[in-house]
Amino acid sequence: MNADVIIVGAGPSGLCLARALSGQGLRITLIEKQSLEELSAPSFDGREIALTQDSVGLMKELGLWGNIDPHAKSPLRDAKILNGNSNFSMNISHQLGKHQELGWLISNHLIREAAFKSVQQAIHEHHDITILPNQKVTNVRANNQIGIVNLEGGIELKTQLIIAADSRFSETRRMMGIAAEMHDFGKNMLVCCMSHEKPHEHIAWEWFDYGQTLALLPMNPDPVTGKYRSSVVITVDAQENKLLMEQSSEEFSKGVTKRFMSRLGLMSLISTKHSYPLVSVYPKNLVASRFATIGDAAVGMHPVTAHGFNFGLLGVKTLAREIIQAKQAGLDIGNSDLLLRYQSRHRSQTRPLFLITRLITDIYTKESHPAKLLRKLLIHAGENLRPLKRVIALSLSGSR
Repeated sequence: MNADVIIVGAGPSGLCLARALSGQGLRITLIEKQSLEELSAPSFDGREIALTQDSVGLMKELGLWGNIDPHAKSPLRDAKILNGNSNFSMNISHQLGKHQELGWLISNHLIREAAFKSVQQAIHEHHDITILPNQKVTNVRANNQIGIVNLEGGIELKTQLIIAADSRFSETRRMMGIAAEMHDFGKNMLVCCMSHEKPHEHIAWEWFDYGQTLALLPMNPDPVTGKYRSSVVITVDAQENKLLMEQSSEEFSKGVTKRFMSRLGLMSLISTKHSYPLVSVYPKNLVASRFATIGDAAVGMHPVTAHGFNFGLLGVKTLAREIIQAKQAGLDIGNSDLLLRYQSRHRSQTRPLFLITRLITDIYTKESHPAKLLRKLLIHAGENLRPLKRVIALSLSGSR
């Protein structure tokens, strides 16, 4: 065997799984298309990640949390949901949960950088992780005895277990013949960082406006200027998204100020703009013979409930526990019973919210008069249902 575990994809989930398995007597290989330079210093990609309290706890265990600048960790105190042009909102307070904040917001590229540093620290301590950068997987196959990964250039690697962590559009998953339920929302999500005149009070906004969906994720003040900052997410159709991406900073800033109805005063673009197609993905199976999926390759969430990376970490925790227990018991770490237990548990933890998210987005993005009326009624009813809001607060914080 070239490795006990081969992880395809050195994104945050792949790196975290490698770190979680390190020090357990396993030989771990990470295969990644990007260079070591790109892995060690990822570029800003516009995305702010909302982390639950459980995710923060796991990041601390894996050594990521301490690798992130404290000023880059922004508390997500409360959240509110708005509809149309109304000022009325459904408010989710941290007081409904168990902590002083619902969760934390950190830029995706900083999480990636912290995860890579944590893996480097594990390599220095345990010498059990090999990173193969600049590599493209051309084929994967497996049977009851062995898993095989072929790389461009003719390299063949053998392993007990292959793990796909290579995005919601996972090529590795497809190579294993696993189909996926994909829903293309026909929209694009533009993300960027903006400053604004009025404080956000560390409250996240989800605004289901007519013809667009807006989100505001509160960041700490700019360390240089002291100005209020937020990550702004604008979800519109592809044509409008293209126009927004092409606008000058001044034109874009004026337009976004208007989109937010000047509720935060004048807003100014202070970062690059980034666009992503809005597609949710849920594979028909999360495992196959000596094969498992984690991260977005296992569950590609719509961002409205902010659980994408949290589900990724949840999968890492669940799968790592199964592998480590098998290793300690002297069992085959790629056996089908282990993988099926992981699949069953991860599905039960993710499938309900995945389906609820689909329902929410369907209701809150339709433009018919009955749909708009229903949205208004649900927002008003929800604001007066404390038990419902408590459930949402506990879900956002990851508490049980």
